[in-house]
Amino acid sequence: MNKKEKIGFIISTLEEIYPTTPIPLDHTDAYTLLIAVLLSAQCTDKRVNTVTPDLFALASTPEAMMKQDVEEIREIIKPCGLSPRKSKAIHRLSEILVEKYDGEVPADFEKLEELPGVGHKTASVVMAQAFNIPAFPVDTHIHRLMTRWGLTSGKNVSTTEKDAKRLFPKDKWNKLHLQIIFYGREYSPARGWDQEKDVIQSTLQGQT
Repeated sequence: MNKKEKIGFIISTLEEIYPTTPIPLDHTDAYTLLIAVLLSAQCTDKRVNTVTPDLFALASTPEAMMKQDVEEIREIIKPCGLSPRKSKAIHRLSEILVEKYDGEVPADFEKLEELPGVGHKTASVVMAQAFNIPAFPVDTHIHRLMTRWGLTSGKNVSTTEKDAKRLFPKDKWNKLHLQIIFYGREYSPARGWDQEKDVIQSTLQGQT
C-alpha cells in the first residue's frame, strides 16, 4: 500500500466509523468555545464540560466576564487545573475582545494567538470549529496516531501538523482532526492498546 492508498484507506475507514463529528466541548458560540478550549489544556473535555455550565452561568460574554473577579473565575475552573493562569487569561482576553474587537472573537489566526492563554492549537480549534476555516489542530491523540501510521517522524506536534496538512485534502481537515481524535480514544489509546481492535493500524501493518 503506497502513501496515497494509505491516506485513502484511513479517510474512508474513519468516515465509515465516524460519519458525524460532534464537537466534544459544549459551547453556544465562538466565545464560549474559545474559553472551553483554553480550559481543556492539560484537562479532559469531559471535565471541562462539567465546569463550563457554572462558569457560563456567571458570565457567557466577554463583556460580562471582564466584570467578574479573577478569584471567582479561578474558584469555578479549579477542577480543570492551572486555574491561576487560566483565570487571568480568561479575564484579560475578555477585556481585549471588548477593547479591540467589539466583544467579538476574531476569525483570524494571528489575532487569536495574540490573546492571553491562546496558543496555536487553541486558535486552530476555534478557527475550525467556530468559523469552519480549514485548520488541523494536533493534540496528543493525532500526534500518536500519525506516528503509529508512519505518516510523520513524530519529532514534535509542529512537524506532525505540517505532515497532516501536506498529506490530507484541505477540505477534509476540520472533520478529519475530530475523527482521528475519536479513533485514538476508542481504538488506539496510549495505554492498553489492543492492536487487533485497531483496524487501521493492523491493516497498514499487514500491507507494508
